[in-house]
Amino acid sequence: MSELLQKLQWRYATKKMNPAKVVPQEKVEHILEAVRLTATSSGLQPYEVIVVTNPDLREQIKPHAWGQGQITDCSHLLVFAAWDNYTAERINTMFDLVNAERGVKNEGWENYRQMLLSNYPTRDAEVNYQHAARQAYIGLGSALIAAAYEEVDSTPMEGFDPAKVDEILGLRERGLRSVIILPLGYRETDGDWLVNLKKVRRPRNQFVTEMN
Repeated sequence: MSELLQKLQWRYATKKMNPAKVVPQEKVEHILEAVRLTATSSGLQPYEVIVVTNPDLREQIKPHAWGQGQITDCSHLLVFAAWDNYTAERINTMFDLVNAERGVKNEGWENYRQMLLSNYPTRDAEVNYQHAARQAYIGLGSALIAAAYEEVDSTPMEGFDPAKVDEILGLRERGLRSVIILPLGYRETDGDWLVNLKKVRRPRNQFVTEMN
């Protein structure tokens, strides 16, 4: 654990990346697998990760992300895209997958399925999207930690126009909406004003409350 904490101390929101350095595919796969294994509400995994390496697509995205250089200078651009709604088909697909993988049907699990089917699809689509988007943020946290462990630089970004990114990547047609983007790459220390600044966080006694 001390090694992981050291690597989290090392990581920061990289402001300038070296476009000549490519993250090895093995490290990218480790980061993506960490996201795939992340906990989600009811195990529904209501989001996907789009890995954008195509230079033309990233050039199209850049002006809709405040012109931030990491979009085009990074090695891999991860786009976390949440389900636009919870549907009976999506819920059933995940429950059926669990049953198939475990090789057994559980009465309590099937009752839980019916409870979700009677509640989620009837809710407003925007309410469901917002719930799914919060699940994507849990995955983002796993990606940040996994990237730090692999000593890969990353920068979580909300500063972009989701509607434009959805259009460029054709996400709406797939029932998805972009939530947050995460460039992965390697820092360019000569041009990054943040790289040598001390990491600052609130002290533990102002951040953690223990109720014994």
